[in-house]
Order: sequence, then C-alpha cells, then structure tokens
Amino acid sequence: VQLQASGGGSVHAGGFLRLSCEASGRTSRLKGMGWFRQGPGNEREFVAAISWSGYYTWYEDSVKGRFTISRDNGKNTVYLQMNTLKPEDTAVYYCAAEVDGFVVLTNLRQYDYWGQGTQVTVSS
Repeated sequence: VQLQASGGGSVHAGGFLRLSCEASGRTSRLKGMGWFRQGPGNEREFVAAISWSGYYTWYEDSVKGRFTISRDNGKNTVYLQMNTLKPEDTAVYYCAAEVDGFVVLTNLRQYDYWGQGTQVTVSS
C-alpha cells in the first residue's frame, strides 16, 4: 500500500486548505485512516481520524470545529478540510492507514502505512 498526500501550501491566518491522501496498491486491506502532523522540533501528533465506514471520526482538541476529515472509499482517498487556520497549525502533515480496524484511531502506533508528508505553513 502506498499513500500519496497532497494539498499543502502557504496561507495567512484565517485561511483554509484541503489536504488529500490517495491510497494505491492493496487498498482492500485498509480500514481506518488518519492525519498526523509534526511541527519544527516537535513529535508527530494526532490531528484527525476516520473509520472505514466514515461513521466515526476523532479530532485533536485544538482542531475541533475547524478541521473536518472525510473519505471516499470509491476513490481510495481521505481528505482533511482545514478552515480558520492558525500559525500554530504550521507543520508537515502526514496521512496514515491501518488494517486492523481498531475501535479508536488516535495513536500513531496503530497505523501500518504512512504517506510522505505535505507542508502546511500558516503566517500571521
């Protein structure tokens, strides 16, 4: 399985971006998918995740109400709509996928596959 993330860029505070992550290869194995981010000097942290059905979603507290995760299984793609961006959202964003169908998907150790990362820069 390969994950290709795209959609990053540079915006001013209050702006928006939409990240996409397309899976290829043995995509039938994939269950939950998620987004993580890693800012300069920081550890990789959870941002949002979605179950295979799309019925369940999880968000890190600081992005609730601003970010929305969604997926289109027909296109093997997961999206992260990011609105009202803040400078503290600046980071490299990584998409990830897991094959075990965990009940909760907020721990990076639960994920089996990772994309290459896409840079998001928010200026004040």
